[in-house]
Amino acid sequence: MLKNLLLTFLLFTSVCVFAQQEENRPETPKLKQYYFVMLVKGPHRDDIDSLSLAKIQEGHMANINKMAESGKLQIAGPFGDDGNWRGIFIFDVATEEEVIELLKGDPAIQSGRLAYEIHPWWTLPGDCLK
Repeated sequence: MLKNLLLTFLLFTSVCVFAQQEENRPETPKLKQYYFVMLVKGPHRDDIDSLSLAKIQEGHMANINKMAESGKLQIAGPFGDDGNWRGIFIFDVATEEEVIELLKGDPAIQSGRLAYEIHPWWTLPGDCLK
């Protein structure tokens, strides 16, 4: 009987201490979900003549600017080597389906010059990401 009473007391005390620690703990920052898109070499990367390539690149950059101006594209940029990874996009949108719709408008993806992988990505909003 005494043993059960002691166990109950210890359990109650530890729950109260834990609750007090939770109350005194500073607020943890809130993470926000973004979508990280890895742009990779597409299946038709080398099948495009130089005149078409210039037009595709012009459309690709126009699309990037349009998505950035809309506030949906937060970060974009190419990699500086000639690896399979060609660049990244970080989107601030509600769903992966919205990311896919935005990517469908990119001439480099439409032509098969670029392909992509989409990954949900969490971070603290800050100076760079709002």
